[in-house]
Amino acid sequence: MLRHPTKTLPNAHTFATLLKTCASLPSNSLGPQLQSLSFKLSFSDNRFVRSAFVSLYCKTRDLDSAQKMFNEMSDRDEVCFAAVINGLALNKRPIEALRCFVEMRRQNVSSTFHSVSGVLRAVSNAAILEQCRVVHGHALVTGLDLNVYVGTALIGGYGKCGLVEEARRVFDEFEIGLNLAVWNAMMAGYAQQGRKDDVLELFRSMESRGIEPDEYSFLAILTAFYNAGMAMETEMWLNKMKTRYKLEPRIEHYTCLVGAIGRAGRIEEAERVALTMPYKPDAAVWRVLLTSCGSNANADIGWRMSEKLLEIDSEDDSAYVILANVFASAGRWDEVKKLWKTMREKGVRKEVGRSWVEVRGDVHVFFAGDRRHARKDEIYAKLTYLKEEIEKLGYVPNWDEMLHELEEKEKGDMLWYHSEKLALAFGLLSGVTPLGKPLRIIKNLRICKDCHEVFKYISTVEEKEIIVRDVHRYHRFLNGSCNCGDFW
Repeated sequence: MLRHPTKTLPNAHTFATLLKTCASLPSNSLGPQLQSLSFKLSFSDNRFVRSAFVSLYCKTRDLDSAQKMFNEMSDRDEVCFAAVINGLALNKRPIEALRCFVEMRRQNVSSTFHSVSGVLRAVSNAAILEQCRVVHGHALVTGLDLNVYVGTALIGGYGKCGLVEEARRVFDEFEIGLNLAVWNAMMAGYAQQGRKDDVLELFRSMESRGIEPDEYSFLAILTAFYNAGMAMETEMWLNKMKTRYKLEPRIEHYTCLVGAIGRAGRIEEAERVALTMPYKPDAAVWRVLLTSCGSNANADIGWRMSEKLLEIDSEDDSAYVILANVFASAGRWDEVKKLWKTMREKGVRKEVGRSWVEVRGDVHVFFAGDRRHARKDEIYAKLTYLKEEIEKLGYVPNWDEMLHELEEKEKGDMLWYHSEKLALAFGLLSGVTPLGKPLRIIKNLRICKDCHEVFKYISTVEEKEIIVRDVHRYHRFLNGSCNCGDFW
C-alpha cells in the first residue's frame, strides 16, 4: 500500500488493524514506527488510532508510552479508558487502574464489559474486597453483571478476596451461558483454599454438561490437591490429564506435583521429578522445593535448591531468606549468620514485608514495628492484651526465623510486632467485620511461623475467623487451627 500511494493510502481502519496485529508480535519495534507514520499522514489526532496505540502499548507492557498517549488525548472514549485500565491491571498496577476507572466515571464515559472486567481484575489482584463489591454494584446498575467476561472477573475477584461463597453465588446466577472460563474461575477460587471436594464437584458437573476441560481446569484440580497436601492424588490427576484427556501439562502443573511430593517429605523424589519433566525447572519449581526442605528441616538439599535459584537470579532474596529458615529449622545457626552476612556483602536486600487490612473502603498498610498509624497506642495495647491471653493457652514464641544470639526480649519484640500482627490488632479494634464474619488480612510475603501460630491462638481467644492471604495461599484460621495443615 505504501509503495503505491497514488492508488491507496492508509486510513484509520488500516492503522487499527495493523496495531492489533503488532500486539501479537514478540517485539514492539513496529509500534514507534507506525506512530511516526500516523503523524506524517495526519492520523495522530484520530481517537480510534490513538486508542489502538494505547491498547498496543498496554499489551506490550510499555505503560509509559501508553499513558503518555492517553494523557495527550483530548477526546477519550470508553475504548481508550478500557485499554488503559486493562493494561494497568495486567501489569500489576491495581491502584492506578482503579483511579483510571474512577476518572472514567467522573467524566461520564460509559462503562463497558472491557472496563468493568479490567477494574475487577485489578482490585482482585490487590484483594481489595470493598472496592470489588462497589464495582459489582456498578455492574448490577449498568446491567453488565451477567456479561460472561464481567461474571468471570467477579468470580475471580471474590475468590481472590477469600469469599468463595460470594463467588459461588455469582457463579450460580449464570443459569445459561456458562463457558469454560467461568467454570475455571470458580474452580480456581476453591483451589486456592484447598477445597478439593468442591473443585471436583464442579469439574464433574462441567463434564456432565458436555464442556471439555482445558489445562486451566486441571491446574485448579492440581492446585487444590497440592494445597490439601495430597501427593498421590496430585500425581494421579496429572497422569489422568495426559492419558485420558490428551492434554500436555505445562510447567505450572509439574510445579504442583513437585510441591505436593516435597510437602510429603519425599524431597529427593520431588527433585527427580523436577529434573526429568519436559521443561527446564524455573524459579518457581526450585522455590517450592526449597520451601519443602524447610518444612522437613532438610538443610543439605535446601542448600542445593538455593544454588539453583541463584543461578536463575543472583539477587533473588527468597533464595537466601527461605534457606535461612531451613537452617534455622535444623538448628544450624552458624549457617544462618553466614547467610545473612553473604546477603549484606552482595547487597541483596530482603523484600520489605507489609500487611494491609481494609476498613470501610480504606486500606491500612503496616510494616514490622510500624508506629506511624494514628491509633498506634491502641494497636500496641491490643497486642499486649492478646499476648497475655494466648500465653494462658500455652503459646510459646517460635524463634526459628530469628538469629540465635539476639537477646530474648529483642527476639520477642521483633516477633510480636510483625506487620500481620499489627494489621490483625487494628482490624479487631476497628470492628472491620460484622459478628460472625471473618477478618481478612493481606501480606505481600510468606506469613512467618510465629504469626501463623499466634493467629491460630487468637482465632480461639477472639472467637473470630481470620483469613490471611499471603504470597503462597489462603490461610483460614478458625477455632485454633488453619486449613493449610501448617504447611505453606
